[in-house]
Amino acid sequence: MITPNTDHHLHHHHTSHLPHTMVAYSKIVIAGGGIIGNSISYYLARRHSISCTIIDPVGIAPAASGKAGGFLARDWSDHSPVGELQRRSFDLHAEQAKDLGGEKLDYRRLEAAAVVLNEGGGMASKPSGRKLEGVEWADVNIRGAKMLGGVDTIAQVHPKKLSNALWEYSQQSVGSKLVIGKVIEAILDKDGGICGVKLEDGSIIDADALVVACGPWTDAARSWFGPKVQARIPKMMGVKYHSILIKSPRVLNQAVFFSGQGDPEVYPRPDGDAYITGFPDPAIKVTESPGREEVRPEMVNRLVDATKKTSSELGDIPPHTEQSCYLPTTDDGIPIIGEIPEVKGAFIAAGHGCWGILNGPATGEAVAALLVDGKSHHVNLQSFGLDSPHR
Repeated sequence: MITPNTDHHLHHHHTSHLPHTMVAYSKIVIAGGGIIGNSISYYLARRHSISCTIIDPVGIAPAASGKAGGFLARDWSDHSPVGELQRRSFDLHAEQAKDLGGEKLDYRRLEAAAVVLNEGGGMASKPSGRKLEGVEWADVNIRGAKMLGGVDTIAQVHPKKLSNALWEYSQQSVGSKLVIGKVIEAILDKDGGICGVKLEDGSIIDADALVVACGPWTDAARSWFGPKVQARIPKMMGVKYHSILIKSPRVLNQAVFFSGQGDPEVYPRPDGDAYITGFPDPAIKVTESPGREEVRPEMVNRLVDATKKTSSELGDIPPHTEQSCYLPTTDDGIPIIGEIPEVKGAFIAAGHGCWGILNGPATGEAVAALLVDGKSHHVNLQSFGLDSPHR
């Protein structure tokens, strides 16, 4: 269990072992304790030996980064603006598992299948023959199936365990700090650059760089820098997903994306849990607080019902966890990653949608390099900036 290293005061940042000319910022504050913020913190520590301060109203991964499924696919965004980022990040997940311990993260390779269901609604007998070929456990109402990927391109990780491990490394290796609080304003110097952040309780934390990584709550951060900058930053919405966890009788090794019966998705985990999600709400401006998202019983019932209509093995097992979270999304579906050009020292990294856990490592690596070296070395961030040609 991780003990947060909390600090509500100014502090010194460790920046040793670096050529002096390479350090662009030394007092880095990251607003947001989810997968993106922790990935940035991790790569600042591992690649650059630089500490930072993470500020979050609750702590490490209280919202989607603690409740997401953690499904990873290497090539599902090829031929899109996110393709390069996704491939890099998939490979970094494997590297992190090696460096931090795959068992600690519940990281593993597995298969993924698409299964088409009959829409009759009742329990059906198991189909036989070709319909079940290659399908590990889905066996009710099946019309057909096809493989979406194998162990070379499909993996999974436990998002909460990953976020905790990333933070633990940053905290223990370079002394990064966690402040429980809510940023309400960026403090600017006479030249319009970042010199601190103001929290809701009135306290001020010294900073020369601020990274906004607040997921769907990034929309509130648009006002931190004044009206001109607010107009420049795209609005951030949240798509609410409910999910349930059930303990399967055996460890399953195939993630399934169903078509029919509401299109549920099931991600079995190596600890024996099966993570079941689906039925997203429309995108909205998020007003619920991180970690306090309402769980609606009718949505849980829909997921339980969908499980009964897809698997005889899982269908009668009651869930031990019922939860919901918001996935951050932009109007164009492209994450925002890069500098806020009008404010020196201001950066943003948010809006990764359903691929936030997958694309966290490459985003963290890129933003850490941007903070220290002034540029990303592995992923071209032009597609993700405020001036992206795709926006």
